[in-house]
Amino acid sequence: MLNHVLAPDTQAILLLCASFGQNRQIEPQPLTLSEYNSLTDWLRENQMRPADLLEPAAKERLQQITINKLNPERLLALLERGAMLSFAVEKWTNKGLWVLGRSDAKYPKRLKQRLRHLAPAILYGVGNVELLSMGGLAIVGSRDVDEEILGYTRKVAQNSALEGMQIISGAARGVDQEAMLGVLDAGGISVGVLADSLTKAAVNSKYRSSIKEGRLTLVSSYDPDAGFNAGNAMGRNKYVYALADYALVVNSAFGTGGTWAGAVEALSRLQEIPVFVWLDSTVSEGNQQLRNQGAKPFPSEPWNDSLKELLATASSIVEPIKTQMKSTLPDNPQQVTFNPKDIYEAVLPFILHHLQQPKDAKSLAEILDVRLTQVQDWLNRAMNEGKVRKINKPVAYVVIQGATQLSLL
Repeated sequence: MLNHVLAPDTQAILLLCASFGQNRQIEPQPLTLSEYNSLTDWLRENQMRPADLLEPAAKERLQQITINKLNPERLLALLERGAMLSFAVEKWTNKGLWVLGRSDAKYPKRLKQRLRHLAPAILYGVGNVELLSMGGLAIVGSRDVDEEILGYTRKVAQNSALEGMQIISGAARGVDQEAMLGVLDAGGISVGVLADSLTKAAVNSKYRSSIKEGRLTLVSSYDPDAGFNAGNAMGRNKYVYALADYALVVNSAFGTGGTWAGAVEALSRLQEIPVFVWLDSTVSEGNQQLRNQGAKPFPSEPWNDSLKELLATASSIVEPIKTQMKSTLPDNPQQVTFNPKDIYEAVLPFILHHLQQPKDAKSLAEILDVRLTQVQDWLNRAMNEGKVRKINKPVAYVVIQGATQLSLL
């Protein structure tokens, strides 16, 4: 582990949230992420840290909690599991595992910044923890695919290794595992975000040497001994995307499965991470539908230039878009296609229309169905032009009266 003597905050988080290998239905039930977030809100309001709950005086303060589902008796029972924690830490240490709580300095900032309250309270892992902060290309896809798809996945992974670009994957059978092993075989680095069985993976012969060399890190937000669970597999998808700079969906079914669900979630909630899809002559319906929902075509072969540079360029291009006019403007909605150079002037009336009441940038991005970074650029330009002003507490944007009518002319 990073340090088998856990920080007091991490000890408290583990006591509250970890199952220690038991069925999570056994009493007292560990806190869910949502429940833990409610507790952290209470801690902040009372100017406390998780470690403060380990102090003798905490018992009296916890009696004051009135949060739904968080009765003081349950919290106290969880915090009294010190013996179980000691045995678990010794077991994890013997297998080379480490633990990070959300308050740890080495906890990946990408998860906290991008996922906020959805960032896992605990991360279990093995390998070089520094890899969690290096970004890279997330490669995801279906489990049951043909050799053509696996071969393409290997090519992308091997090319990434040559350029020193890390691969992040879910490590599941099929595309994910092929990507991870492909980059490692080519001498590159990788992070695998597991949904189950971390302790088994940590000693698997496929991964052992790469972990020892510091080129592979395996992490999980679930108990290291937990078996496969479809809900956990779905839940970890956002962590794969959030740790990356770019994402490639090699193959996806349409409307079903973890690959589809994870990509749709990333397109809607993690808009700062460009999502690409492989579009070839036999593209799956799922990939095409993701393209229709905003995913970008992955750069075509041959990659004569740096793949990393191609991805950066493709991410910055604003393609001609079709903007669905809201029924609050013309009576009949219609679709209008704009060229990239005209896009700001074209969407400005819609921005000003929606900012008649204050809105934050994320809400506006969802309304306009574009990436958050793009909306922020438009808002900055509108502020520089004196059409929009920024307000604080909470941060939001509102139209400067008088600018609306002028821009709509």
